[in-house]
Amino acid sequence: MAQTVILRGSEQRALAKSLIDVAPADAVLRIAEATRNSDQNARLWAMLSDVSRAKPEGRRWVPETWKCAFMQSLGHECQFAEGLDGSGPFPVGFRSSRLTVRQMADLITVVAEYGDRHGVRWSEPMRELA
Repeated sequence: MAQTVILRGSEQRALAKSLIDVAPADAVLRIAEATRNSDQNARLWAMLSDVSRAKPEGRRWVPETWKCAFMQSLGHECQFAEGLDGSGPFPVGFRSSRLTVRQMADLITVVAEYGDRHGVRWSEPMRELA
């Protein structure tokens, strides 16, 4: 049986330790930072839409393309695949759903800084979402 424990305090840490003590042989333990939350996701897509509408530097990109460009600027791996009709490469592998809360906060910060420098009018006020 799989068990997920979010380590928020001493009770959750004690539970996690007790689960390890009773885990069967060959059980797998994975500890990871929490992934981005729904508020961060909503904020990112609103911001990407705002940037797309503003067309900074004459770029007429859709929000998905902007997301790829910003993720690449933060060092996330960039991969390309050849189009089915031979029309050229397209980016693949940019999954913001796999970002941690901290990584998503960094991505939102990069989008905000870029947009501020290029006069993007934000559709909602900026607030902390980490």
